[in-house]
Amino acid sequence: MTYRVIAWSTGNVGKHAIVGIDANPELDLIGVYVSNPDKVGKDAGQLAGLGRDLGVLASSDAAALLAMKPDCIVHTAWVDDRLMEGLADLSSFLEAGINVVSSGPVFLQYPYGVADGLAKGVISAAENGGASIFVNGIDPGFGNDTLPLMITGISERIEEVRAFEICNYATYNQASVLFDIMGFGKPMDEVPFLLQPGVPTLAWGSVIAILAAGLGLELERIEEWYERVPAPEDLMTDAGPVAKGTVAGLHFELRGIVDGVPVVVLEHVTRLHDDLAPEWPQPAGASCYRVQVTGEPNYLLDLQLLGTDGDHNTAGLKATAMRLVNAVPAVVAAAPGLVTALDLPLITGKGLVRTR
Repeated sequence: MTYRVIAWSTGNVGKHAIVGIDANPELDLIGVYVSNPDKVGKDAGQLAGLGRDLGVLASSDAAALLAMKPDCIVHTAWVDDRLMEGLADLSSFLEAGINVVSSGPVFLQYPYGVADGLAKGVISAAENGGASIFVNGIDPGFGNDTLPLMITGISERIEEVRAFEICNYATYNQASVLFDIMGFGKPMDEVPFLLQPGVPTLAWGSVIAILAAGLGLELERIEEWYERVPAPEDLMTDAGPVAKGTVAGLHFELRGIVDGVPVVVLEHVTRLHDDLAPEWPQPAGASCYRVQVTGEPNYLLDLQLLGTDGDHNTAGLKATAMRLVNAVPAVVAAAPGLVTALDLPLITGKGLVRTR
């Protein structure tokens, strides 16, 4: 069976999603939505950097695209600074009976007990429309839901499950994320949006919640903790300059507490230069997602990322896109409503092997 798909955006993740849709023999790209008027009428293959046409022209006419009645929308539009509009978009797709895989809002990875109120409208829309929605990526997503839970399946006893992202963001060309949200390049005494009380839990609390649910745990609370380091000299990143003395390294944790101790933990180590804070956890390779299960036995697993262009951040963007694209058949087949990594079958690279 072939599934008719619309790609909703052509940004940092969306362009990779188009490439992935084209590469997957089970998927047929029938439309592309763009918000930038300069992209309207351009071929999807050119917007995705394929260097060849796919015969699908980008459109800003959302109603016309929805009228095509695709089996699924691969939604990768930026929602962090337009949260309510993003939720409304998702609800409109679902109310129309169209299945959705999306990279955000990330709390929809597993909102239960974390963002129930914000998720209510989307869940209702899915149930009313008889459609399914899966929100995931690499982080939040596969790197800290499926991967760690898979490792716990070979445990005798578990004391703590810790999921890491250890990454240098110097080549992550998303200025609004780095500077406005995460606070890089800002004075050390300025608390950015990401580190305001409650915001880390809104952004990544779904990770703690899904790990706890997968392990059958009842959380007492989620604790937030962070530390930062300044740039020892002026730095240049792909997103822009970072002045000496401003924030250039961020280390934070979300700790899911059970019986008074942290049992499920998300730990992020984000640097803008490899030499910063050498005492913080170091990546395997250029960047990695790490799973550490403490118990009997003890397990340590590193998932290294590297694109064929030599950049680990390219690999991270591709991983997010492919997590969504390759899940389309399973999400279309799922029962209506919000589906999570706990609900879906094993998603593999079926049909993606190339021997030449």
